Amino acid sequence: MSKHILVVGGAGYIGSHVVRQLKQAGYIPVIFDNLSTGHKASVKDEHFVWGDVRQSHDLDRAFHDYPIEGVMHFCAKSLVGESMEKPELYFENNVEGGHQLLKSMVKNKVKSIIFSSTAATFGQPNESPITESTPQHPTNPYGESKLIFEKMLHWFDVAHGVKSVALRYFNAAGADDSGEIGEDHTPETHLLPIIFQVLKGQRDALTIYGDDYPTPDGTCVRDYIHIKDLGKAHILGLQYILGEQRSTSFNLGNGQGFSVKEIVTQTELVTGKKVKVVYGARRPGDPPTLIASSEKIKKELGWAPSYHLDKIIETAAHWHFSHPKGYEN
Repeated sequence: MSKHILVVGGAGYIGSHVVRQLKQAGYIPVIFDNLSTGHKASVKDEHFVWGDVRQSHDLDRAFHDYPIEGVMHFCAKSLVGESMEKPELYFENNVEGGHQLLKSMVKNKVKSIIFSSTAATFGQPNESPITESTPQHPTNPYGESKLIFEKMLHWFDVAHGVKSVALRYFNAAGADDSGEIGEDHTPETHLLPIIFQVLKGQRDALTIYGDDYPTPDGTCVRDYIHIKDLGKAHILGLQYILGEQRSTSFNLGNGQGFSVKEIVTQTELVTGKKVKVVYGARRPGDPPTLIASSEKIKKELGWAPSYHLDKIIETAAHWHFSHPKGYEN
């Protein structure tokens, strides 16, 4: 019998792509979302429970209505700048919401969780590439809230036997190859979607914040990973946690960094269109370089990224040009 997996925040960008891959892998995804940032259209024909992760009765209803055997937790506020201005939102949603989820799991005897963590837990590390043992010193409330939940996972394992896999993403990008689902945020803060907004005439120009970083071309360098490669890691993590019953964490990236200017140039090559660029001042807290070492998950779970930068951009272009207004289409 197929296992029911509760996907908390399953109507969001990453969650909706993982939902599709869960189904393809033979699981039954149950989406739990309040649609504050997610899109029902991205998971239109799936089992859906409207609920707020901060409300225990909403969570208990989902566990009561379905024979849940594992949880994937994507629900989080994730805007770094907003977290600096309104930290209370991030601790309420990401920490207290996560706390309610763990309590509901214990109450309903579900003891396996895959957590959507982030490279932001590392802050501005002194080493590159970043490994799982790199010290975690967040520089913003978003990263802090994710690290707090990672620590909560440890203590819920000690006290209640809840086993977890924390997957620390670097820069998720791209879209499903079908072009049916993709990235649609309001407001948009991610580099590739902003570039496509410029190319679609929805934004005057791309602002590059800082061109004087200690990098080859002066702009920030980041590690980009395709959304389906992320999804593949979640499936492997789920299989691991349901089988091994041992908590762990993994970094997820391509292991290669690309600067903002390189992303712009590659997008121009893929689309044949020119991106208008203007320059602004550095943003506080932006590390010059963030590159992941994914050697641990490659060795232990056999995962490897299969999408390179040109393919990441091609799938993003397919989605953005076929859905110029996102899910409003």
